[in-house]
Parts: sequence; structure tokens; C-alpha cells
Amino acid sequence: MNKRKLIVLTGPTAVGKTKLSIALAKAVNGEIISADSMQVYKYMDIGSAKIKPEEMCGIKHYLVDCLDPREPESFNVTRFQQLAKDAMAEIYANGKVPILVGGTGFYIQSVVYDIDFTDNDADTGYRAMLEHMAEEKGAEFLHDMLKVVDPKAAEEIHFNNVKRVIRALEYFQQTGSPISAHNEAERQKESPYELYYFVLNDDRAKLYERIDMRVDLMLQEGLVEEVKGLIDMGCTREMVSMQGLGYKEMIDYLNGNISLEEAIYIIKRDTRHFAKRQLTWFRRERDVRWLNKSDFSSEKEILAEILEQMNITKD
Repeated sequence: MNKRKLIVLTGPTAVGKTKLSIALAKAVNGEIISADSMQVYKYMDIGSAKIKPEEMCGIKHYLVDCLDPREPESFNVTRFQQLAKDAMAEIYANGKVPILVGGTGFYIQSVVYDIDFTDNDADTGYRAMLEHMAEEKGAEFLHDMLKVVDPKAAEEIHFNNVKRVIRALEYFQQTGSPISAHNEAERQKESPYELYYFVLNDDRAKLYERIDMRVDLMLQEGLVEEVKGLIDMGCTREMVSMQGLGYKEMIDYLNGNISLEEAIYIIKRDTRHFAKRQLTWFRRERDVRWLNKSDFSSEKEILAEILEQMNITKD
């Protein structure tokens, strides 16, 4: 049975995925699904480095600007997976190829291997207790609880990602088994797609320089004003939408908790740390094809390499 084609273009933040993804979509008759946890929200353009309409060059994009940042229902991996599958069905119906573009590795994995997420809604009391515990004792306390029952999951999940820590603890409480074992089993599944999974990377020094430049550009483009506008709309630091890099730090600055210089320093530092974690994630993934920018003299060469690996000849 012939599998349907699915292309993934991922890599660390600020590596240059956006421009390459447009060229790739044009070359393969593709449409793009954003695999990003922040670009899905409306009004959050600058801090999420969201693609501008004029940059899309007529290529249809999905999962961009489709949720209100104030909505109480959190945007998580299970919701992403369903929205991405819906988008893929539409793209295939249009006779085009879906291209997953973004840096959220867990989101990409959920689609690529069609991961089965066990429903954790059975015991909301336990979840509420964990949420209260996180508020009262801090994220690290909860993360330490996870270290005891599932050290592998604790190693993979950053302590600030409270929702995923809680999910892992819930899974153990419900099943008596570590979620890391479940995820590993899901990870070993063969992809139901004809998969082309590309990771774009660059030299660390160049990548970190691009990150710093991107943050400076965000400030010039009006990041402070964007966050002020979100606060005026009713967004608060506790909301899931405001947990993205750049947003929570700017809220802390606007609330007088830190200086603007401190906020900028933290955003740059934490974005570099985030890029490092992204690369660690992709190195663990199967089926990936690495594209190191230092091996190519131009973006055209990178595109040509992608098309060659896909056995596509371009005029």
C-alpha cells in the first residue's frame, strides 16, 4: 500500500527554517503546517517570530493565527496533533504535499509516528492537587517527584514545563508504569507516512549570534508594545499563551519586577538554552536527515540537496 508523502523541516530556533520552507513548498507543490507552540496564537507576532503574510509568497499556512491567547483551554500536544491531522487531510484533498515546519520536536513526533496519547482526564482531582502543589512549592518540587518515579522522563522534560511534568506524574499514578517507557514504545512505531524528516542546523557560534540578533530585532519591531497590548486585552503571566520565550520576561519587566536590560539578557540566554535542548531532542530522533548549513554555499544548494534526497528533479 502506497504511503502518503510527509515532509518535515525542523531545527533550532533562528536557524533559518522559514525562508527555506517557502522555497521547498514551491518546489514540491506543498502547503505548510506550523509546528510551533506560539505562532498558533493571534496577536503574538513579534515575540513568536511569526511569518509575515508577505513572506508566505502565496503558500498556504495552517495552524498560524487560529487561537485566541486568552482562551482557557490550553494548546498542548494532543490538540496540536488533531489540528495537524485535520490540516493534512485538507492538504492531501487539495492534491498537495504537507510540510511540517517548526521547532517543537514533541509536536512533530506526535504526527510523524501518530503517537497514541492516553487520555488523562479520568482523575482531575489528582491533577488539581499537582497544580496546587506546583503553585505552592514550585515547579522544581514537582520535577523532583517525577525524578523518583520516572527518572528518564525527568531527564527529558524541563522542570519549567509543568504541564508535561504533571502529565507524566498522572500517567504513572493511573498505570503504575513510567510514561517514558510508553513514549519509547510509541517512538519505535514505523511512521505511517512516506517520511522525509530534515533537520537544518548551523555552527553553534553562528546560531547564537543569529539568536541575539533576532531578539534585538524583536525589540526594534516593538516587542514591548506587543506585550503591553496583550496585557491590555486581559492576558496575564499565568496563561499558557504567555509562557513563551520573550512574553513572560517582558511581562516581568512591565510589572516592574526586572529591568529591560535584565529581560533582554534572560530572553537571549534562555533562547540559546532552548536551541541546545531542541538539538538534543532531534539527535535522539530516528529517520532524521541532517542539513548542516556550513556544508553548503547557499540556500539554493540546501534546497537542491533536499530535492535530491527526495528523488525530485527540479528544472
